[in-house]
Amino acid sequence: CSGLIKIRLKFLNDTEEVAVVRPEDTVGGLKSKYFPGQENQMKFIYRGQLLQDQGRTLRSLHITDNCVIHCHRSRSATAAATVLPDPATTAPDASSLSLSAGNLLVPAVMVVLGVVWYFHINYRQLFTAPATVSLIGVTVLFSFLAFGMYGQ
Repeated sequence: CSGLIKIRLKFLNDTEEVAVVRPEDTVGGLKSKYFPGQENQMKFIYRGQLLQDQGRTLRSLHITDNCVIHCHRSRSATAAATVLPDPATTAPDASSLSLSAGNLLVPAVMVVLGVVWYFHINYRQLFTAPATVSLIGVTVLFSFLAFGMYGQ
């Protein structure tokens, strides 16, 4: 068993998996061994650096026993590369049902902008020209941000 090292693969949801590898294994080999069929979707980050070179060995990256590699599964290739499970046979994933402030921020800002526009239309005399220009600017900026986030 000598020559083997343990690496902690840490995911965004704070779960960890222990990988037992050799220092001469490559980044690509690690992906193939622990994420078969998902190699193109997986991104590894070690000490703040994205491990892009699939041919680099763990030793050349100074990855030693008990190091942590952060793992991220990109969604862009997920839909095209994986077969979706039958919804009738799988239980709903608890993480997909969770609500967070990030999920509610965009709808909340949309409601606030809608209310401000309502008041602007019905109480036009209360809004000065700079306030109107500012409202238009905030609406355009938020629209770009919202379409940028959800348009991917």
